[in-house]
Amino acid sequence: MDTLNPAAIAGSAVILGGVGLFFAALIAVTNRKFRVWEDPRIDVVAGLLPGANCGACGQPGCRAFAEQVVQGAIAPASCTVASPDVRSDIAGYLGVDVGQAVQRVARLLCAGGRDVAPDRADYRGLGTCKAAAAVAGGQKGCVWGCLGLADCEVACTFDAIYMNEAELPVVIPAKCTACGDCVTACPKDLFTIMPMEHRLLVQCKSLLEGEAAERLCRVACNGCGKCVVDAAPGVIAMKSGLAVVDYAKNDLAGPEATRRCPTGAIVWVEGAQFARRAAAPAALRPAEEVVA
Repeated sequence: MDTLNPAAIAGSAVILGGVGLFFAALIAVTNRKFRVWEDPRIDVVAGLLPGANCGACGQPGCRAFAEQVVQGAIAPASCTVASPDVRSDIAGYLGVDVGQAVQRVARLLCAGGRDVAPDRADYRGLGTCKAAAAVAGGQKGCVWGCLGLADCEVACTFDAIYMNEAELPVVIPAKCTACGDCVTACPKDLFTIMPMEHRLLVQCKSLLEGEAAERLCRVACNGCGKCVVDAAPGVIAMKSGLAVVDYAKNDLAGPEATRRCPTGAIVWVEGAQFARRAAAPAALRPAEEVVA
């Protein structure tokens, strides 16, 4: 049996060690030359944030928001999930103003609950809006209407949505962060995120007009055009038989546009939608909620 040559073993160890040292030095030099410096304040700000990663601020996550705040691109107040104290702490740490953010909220563009919009079929499948919509558009007589199976309520991670007795989702403005999860969850594309100051709403997306629309839903827009006449010029226009509000002229909008609507499809909302039609569960109803 051949014996191991100590000199060969030592030579191999030297070669391997030398290769290791060479690549270690190469990695160290590369890291030093190409290292991207990151402001250490980003980690501090990210640690103060709620970590919801909801996207309500317009950024893909809390760390991206922290990067923008540290750079001064956006104000701490843009995080609608964080408490006022947290926003103040972030502003104090960075030595900047807290800033102001326009409060935005999810709005449902349909008022057709089961009390005013009858079903055309008895749906007995999986109890989700997505599943029901996949079966001939759902059980609702109005194919554009809310199916009332609460996908939005389930999707909301902030407990800002509850279903009322008419099977319509009620969004609690004080809890809504405008994250958009309900927008994504609704298979009928009925939710939209808008500033709270946009109070003039058309709660209908039906493309039918006149009696055809009202047969399917008593609060449908029937395309009469009275709101167009009653509103300030240019605020409302009729498009495909449906009243559409131009929010670029929101400063001109007022409740007078709603007063002659024969069905109540267009409304002036301050606070939560549909809150008068059914009371919220006590556990969800905030003391500061303003009823429309």
